[in-house]
Amino acid sequence: MSVPEAGSDPLWVQTLTVTTADQTHALGAALAEVLRAGDLLVLTGELGAGKTTFTQGLGEGLGVREGIISPTFVLVRIHPNLPDGRRPGGPDLVHVDAYRLGSASEIDDIDLENTLDSAVTVVEWGRDRVEHLTESRLEVELHRQLGGAGVVPHHAGHGSTEPGTAPGPAASGTEAPVLDFESEDDDEPRTIIIRGFGPRWAEQPVLAAEGIS
Repeated sequence: MSVPEAGSDPLWVQTLTVTTADQTHALGAALAEVLRAGDLLVLTGELGAGKTTFTQGLGEGLGVREGIISPTFVLVRIHPNLPDGRRPGGPDLVHVDAYRLGSASEIDDIDLENTLDSAVTVVEWGRDRVEHLTESRLEVELHRQLGGAGVVPHHAGHGSTEPGTAPGPAASGTEAPVLDFESEDDDEPRTIIIRGFGPRWAEQPVLAAEGIS
């Protein structure tokens, strides 16, 4: 399999605006409708941008077990598909937080390959860490429009010191930034950018989410 370089250009880019946490949730649920086992999503956004809310929407749309929270302190959480859920017999959701993982080799250490083909895998802070896992992926960026920084450039590295972003693992002798998990649910405008890479996403999907432009 020929896996594209991490910096390869997307086949398409979709930019959406949401104004409430409910709309962020609804967009995640709408995206779940077009997902299938083997899909990889790379989720990026400054603290409080709504990554967990978006993933909760994905989980609802996939019909998996509830209780999606940030997996930061356990790295990986698996939410199994429910037989009486929205998509009986559909894929599980594997939710990963790569914030404290410094390289692609550390991603390999958590053995995502074992579930990649049978689940939808969402990796927060996964850019430049997970591209080698599969030839196709969706990158989803969430950006606060109020009280936060502007959009992070697409090719900004994890060591970036862009305002409002959190870099990857702190360099030796430096203090890691404090993570705030209580600011995800603010109702304020957010810009959500979705990029499609690889043959799986040759065509841009149509997302049916009410009130989202």
